[in-house]
Amino acid sequence: MGIRSIERVLEVLQELNRQPVSTIAMLHSSTGLPKPTLVRILKTLEETGYVDNDPRLGGYQVTAQVASLSGGYHKEPMVVEAGRPWAVALTRKHQWPISIALYDKDAIAVRFSTIPDSAISPFHRTVNMRLPILTRGLGLAYFAFASKEEQDFIVSILQKSDDPEAALARNPERLEKIVQQIRAQGFATRPADIEPKNSNTIAVPMFNGENRVVASLGLTYFRSAFASTKEATERYVPVLKGASNEITVDLVRLSKATQITA
Repeated sequence: MGIRSIERVLEVLQELNRQPVSTIAMLHSSTGLPKPTLVRILKTLEETGYVDNDPRLGGYQVTAQVASLSGGYHKEPMVVEAGRPWAVALTRKHQWPISIALYDKDAIAVRFSTIPDSAISPFHRTVNMRLPILTRGLGLAYFAFASKEEQDFIVSILQKSDDPEAALARNPERLEKIVQQIRAQGFATRPADIEPKNSNTIAVPMFNGENRVVASLGLTYFRSAFASTKEATERYVPVLKGASNEITVDLVRLSKATQITA
């Protein structure tokens, strides 16, 4: 006969590993465990370093330490873990909200945001928001630096979509020109004709230690705060690129640490 308390902990860990972010309500619905029990389990997992509860995310997520228990931990959440302190530091210094986004099927999904730390954010909440890849700064920054094979795969999915913001997937020549421009300048922005028009996002790619793009890092600002997009990009692109490089260093260090403990 098994030990029920251990079974409950493992059940909660399994559910946490299935979602980028989980709330107590979600865990209660999926496991059937009483909420007071879930609170005690999550508190224990936090204290032992397996789970992180960040108010900016709106819930709980597993940490890299889970990799020491199994192979179920993927590098994508590790990017968020490595990038979180840098994103928070950027917002504290420059005030504007910073986002970390990951590729998700036919979209780019925001997995972390410092909106709660920003007093001048154009948005109230973006975590877990899925954005079109080819018309948003965060999406274009990822797509432009993805491998040709991954680009072709993404385009093949978007070509079947009736979303107006996926139309570029059916115009390969124009798309290629945009990709080459983004690669040359090292960053992407949201096109001026895409809503919301009162704000813009400047985004840069984030790489792993093998020069493979794994996420994008973006800063969102009100257009009215600057005379032009050029003024904004000249100020913030070097900042974002510098942070992206430092996050890569931390990501490599974190990856090595989990390999040692695995």
